[in-house]
Amino acid sequence: MADKTQANIGFEKQIWDAACVLWGHIPAAEYRKVIIGLIFLRYVSTAFEKRYVELVEEGDGFEDDRDAYTMDNIFFVPEEARWKTISSAAHTPEIGKVIDNAMRAIEAENKSLKGVLPANYANPDLDKHVLGDVVDIFTNMDMGDAEESQDLLGRTYEYCIAQFASAEGAGGGEFYTPSSVVKTLVEILKPFENCRVYDPCCGSGGMFVQSAKFIKAHSGNRGNISVYGQEANSDTWKMAKLNMAIRGIEPDFGPHQADTFTNDLHPTLKADFILANPPFNYHPWNQEKLVDDVRWKYGLPPSGNANYAWIQHMIHHLAPNGKIGLVLANGALSTQSSGEGEIRKRIIEDDLIEGIVALPTQLFYSVTIPVTLWFITKGKKQTGKTLFIDARKMGHMVDRKHRDFTDEDIKKLADTFEAFQNGTLEDVKGFCSVATLQDIEKQDYILTPGRYVGIEDQEDDGEPFEEKMTRLTSDLSNMFEKSHKLEDEIRKKLGAIGYEI
Repeated sequence: MADKTQANIGFEKQIWDAACVLWGHIPAAEYRKVIIGLIFLRYVSTAFEKRYVELVEEGDGFEDDRDAYTMDNIFFVPEEARWKTISSAAHTPEIGKVIDNAMRAIEAENKSLKGVLPANYANPDLDKHVLGDVVDIFTNMDMGDAEESQDLLGRTYEYCIAQFASAEGAGGGEFYTPSSVVKTLVEILKPFENCRVYDPCCGSGGMFVQSAKFIKAHSGNRGNISVYGQEANSDTWKMAKLNMAIRGIEPDFGPHQADTFTNDLHPTLKADFILANPPFNYHPWNQEKLVDDVRWKYGLPPSGNANYAWIQHMIHHLAPNGKIGLVLANGALSTQSSGEGEIRKRIIEDDLIEGIVALPTQLFYSVTIPVTLWFITKGKKQTGKTLFIDARKMGHMVDRKHRDFTDEDIKKLADTFEAFQNGTLEDVKGFCSVATLQDIEKQDYILTPGRYVGIEDQEDDGEPFEEKMTRLTSDLSNMFEKSHKLEDEIRKKLGAIGYEI
């Protein structure tokens, strides 16, 4: 189990290979629409065909009965939208029209998807020979385990976003929360059946997917979860709708995309669990239009950074005994600028901060700045206390650029939180510490975990101090001697070509 990771790249790599076939043939902004649409079409067709075969084998004649599919949260896919129809037309001039017709047919069968599926494959700017090649790649993919994959669309989109950003430069900016980070949030929060889960910046909906999986894994019905979300980007909002549709989750994402601050689509919602990864250090966020907003209980957030606007928005939407788990850039832990320090102080004094976890770098595909998990709770079990965890040394490198948590890493963090909540946790130097409100006050209300957990004890190597110092100073002297020789050599070389130092 130790080598199991949330970032095994296999299916995503195949998707990226398909995107690369399109490289140079359509604008970069269209890649995701084309690829994500085909993922969805291939997925629902595969699920339908699997169920179709089962119904034929049962021999009761229900293989063309729409209800025989929808009762199992499987889309009924009309004949013209089935993958065999699409694949057979892959290398005809009509392939674009065939795919567009398939999308419209699925929307006609599933009203919740009206206007959500892309239907731009007949666009004359999209080379139909190239599109046929991409269809072939999808036809040859192994979709057998798609039903069990970790947030299929979110993982794939996240991976492709990283690849696009790498190829096009840092201008992409948009990213999705790695599944191991989402799973860490969920394993610590432990959502339960019949709860209300909310994400005010829901992206592709990965938080909801993992919450539903957690409930199902703990003998619950993943359908017994009320999902509320909001997303400002139109394409991403549609993608979240597709992701929920595949999972059989009926969300309330509002009738359209909208900005959470200026157009809160769920103004009266009080959620049991709020999970979010808001845009780091987001600005401008229209603060000037919201100066007297009821959400700013602890103070008006500055116009130049929305971190404390996101925090207070979530607290405003939290039910009694509700819990928040969110990802924030490290600056929010200690900033004193523009009133943020005073807002943080008031939130701490209201005894809402249950835990802070410092994460290692390189967990995110396209963002390298250090980040932290915040856990905010109404009605904490350990009143007047906050758990600090320094997890910066956890995880392992999947490749040269990307770190990930194993299931064991996630379990360790979740177990640490549970022990804290049960009052049985003992401090571990360099890893975890429980602090009182008075302890935090002494640190000027700064929440950086390193201030509380300290430095782990170093194992005694048995070498006497005097002997170690003699050895180390001797080594240092030798290094100085070598550096001086190297310096003289460099001076001579430069002098020989007319550059005196």
